[in-house]
Amino acid sequence: MTVPYRISFTLAAVMATQSGLGLLTPDQYRDSASVLATWFGNDSVTLALGLPLLAIGLLLDRRDIILGRLLWLGALGYAMHNYAFYLFGAALNVFFPLYLSAFLLALIGLILTLARTDVDTLSARFRSSTPVRWIGAYLVLVAAGMSIAWMSMWAAHLFAGRPTPIAPEEFKLVAALDLTIMAPALASGGILLWRRYPWGYLIATAAGLQGSLYLLVLTVNSVVFISRGTVAAPGELPVWGALALTTAVATALLLMNVRGRWRHE
Repeated sequence: MTVPYRISFTLAAVMATQSGLGLLTPDQYRDSASVLATWFGNDSVTLALGLPLLAIGLLLDRRDIILGRLLWLGALGYAMHNYAFYLFGAALNVFFPLYLSAFLLALIGLILTLARTDVDTLSARFRSSTPVRWIGAYLVLVAAGMSIAWMSMWAAHLFAGRPTPIAPEEFKLVAALDLTIMAPALASGGILLWRRYPWGYLIATAAGLQGSLYLLVLTVNSVVFISRGTVAAPGELPVWGALALTTAVATALLLMNVRGRWRHE
């Protein structure tokens, strides 16, 4: 695990640098006011939760604790998804090398860590009483709802002339990343978890962590939009806030039911 550890610690340094500088020097962003508010929410959640989650996961995994690997993988998934937004959606600015580095480090770290994870051992460390069907069904429901929402807005814009909630190009980026990364991860994890396949425990937990952080970003962004007068209260806050809470609870139930170390003492 030496290489994945080094990649992930490097990623943590890049995340701390980018999110810290993004909050301290927001004038470096060159996007519209609405997008600037979005980057504020992303940087805040990354610095406050995404980065600590990655660090805690790494430290626990180095101590051979199963829980650490799950936290680590969830943080890597969040970082890859999050920095894809910056890399492909932010106007060209001074942080571009950091976006590129963070995205590649997260992607490579995720691949290498998954390749070195004994999924059978990991799934065996979950209690048999884990409510896998309830959690699996919930994750599939969230994935389906997300997919239906994005495709409905696309169809309404294209065939009925209705405006997208944000600028069309920005909408396309968000919808594309959610439909190719977030929704498939939640759906596949939920289905495999429902059927108690070993990969289901890993994918569902990692996707749940990733989804919880992402939904929290959307919740924070909703609060920022309201506070800056961009949208009238309550805006999308009730939707994203409720989804963030319920997804966090479902993921917490999974994490609470995993125990032990990779090797029995």
